[in-house]
Amino acid sequence: MEFSLLGAAAIGVGVLYAVLWWEAKRGNAAACTKDLWDLALGSAAAGLVVGRLATMIGNGVNPAAHLGDIIIVRAGVDTGWASLTALAVLSFMGRGEIRAVADGLAAAVLAGLAGWHGSCLFRDACLGTPSDLPWATSLDGSTVTRHPTEIYAALGFLAIAALLLAWKLRPPTLGLVGATALAAAGAIRLVTEPLRPALGGRPNLWYAAAIIAGAGSAMVLTARARRTRGKAPLRENGTRDRAP
Repeated sequence: MEFSLLGAAAIGVGVLYAVLWWEAKRGNAAACTKDLWDLALGSAAAGLVVGRLATMIGNGVNPAAHLGDIIIVRAGVDTGWASLTALAVLSFMGRGEIRAVADGLAAAVLAGLAGWHGSCLFRDACLGTPSDLPWATSLDGSTVTRHPTEIYAALGFLAIAALLLAWKLRPPTLGLVGATALAAAGAIRLVTEPLRPALGGRPNLWYAAAIIAGAGSAMVLTARARRTRGKAPLRENGTRDRAP
């Protein structure tokens, strides 16, 4: 069954919207004035297009001469360029409130990625490298059992999204949820990437960079929050009481 890029994107975007709607109904939306849905849709669309174009160009295909291939999954999407573009567009559109925006979108985006990977069920593209594990399956007509790699990724993203939703019920330091989501997404990609069939150079450095950036930001935010809590409020004359 041919399943277009638009179909996979529709599932991912639908899940993302459902989570944003669910959070908003429960008063768990971001503490910002920007429309999270518009930000998510715009950055995801930009990332998807750039990631697809990067894959086509990397495979020696001229996008201008094969416009239809931009929306048809034949060689995938370069997740490194797609993620970098989406983050850049999101940072630009959410400037001034990027930490609140990141927190508000974190769980929804990870759930959307779970939907994207789970769409493999509709195009028979879930399997990766050979495996003898009990849950490994094989393609039709093949005796070689393989890891359901895309299902691993979908379950990983879904689990982290659920944890972030629970965490946000008691809001942590502003920006910490978004930073944690970035590090977790990089870790899931880094773990599942070796289980995918090799189609050229692996973008492992992209995912390692996401882990470092997310974890580093989380540590900086946590340390800054601790220093702030340790300071006594200023008096009217500008002096500060000693912290107990």
